[in-house]
Amino acid sequence: MSTKHYDLDAAIRKIPDFPKPGVLFYDITSILTNTEAFSFCIEKMISLYSDKEIDGVAAVEARGFLFAAPFAEKQQLPLVLIRKKGKLPGKTLTKSYSLEYGSAEIELHVDDIEKDKKYLLIDDLIATGGTLRASAQMIQEAGGIVTDIFGVVGLPFLKYDEVLSGFAVSTLINYDSE
Repeated sequence: MSTKHYDLDAAIRKIPDFPKPGVLFYDITSILTNTEAFSFCIEKMISLYSDKEIDGVAAVEARGFLFAAPFAEKQQLPLVLIRKKGKLPGKTLTKSYSLEYGSAEIELHVDDIEKDKKYLLIDDLIATGGTLRASAQMIQEAGGIVTDIFGVVGLPFLKYDEVLSGFAVSTLINYDSE
């Protein structure tokens, strides 16, 4: 089914006061239960990136996997998983990054990144950009090149553009306030 236009905002569940009071949570799981909305997202991704020179896709655990996997398969591109520390069994590269309430670590298999190959980095939602910045740095340290960053949802009021400066960032829908 071809979905030329879809009201993505209507498909995204908004949950007030989650995970803490005063925060409005944009829940993409409701996109996944709506086949039209999910198809729309994948088709828009293909439209955005089909003419770009991309050699592989890298996705951030876990919801980024859900959008990256069908995109990578349809585009016949390899998919690199970026996971929380301790989840990958092979030789990994690890990167720490700051969160609002502390820090976290992510990893990727070093051998999954091909030197000088161009990667599209995907997550479901771009908030502060910290996870994606750390992910891009790992890909670069492993010898890859991050050409673009994609998120279904963007929260530009959190100023991710500053953290991700130097990268082409695309989203399908933006929310400009909390």
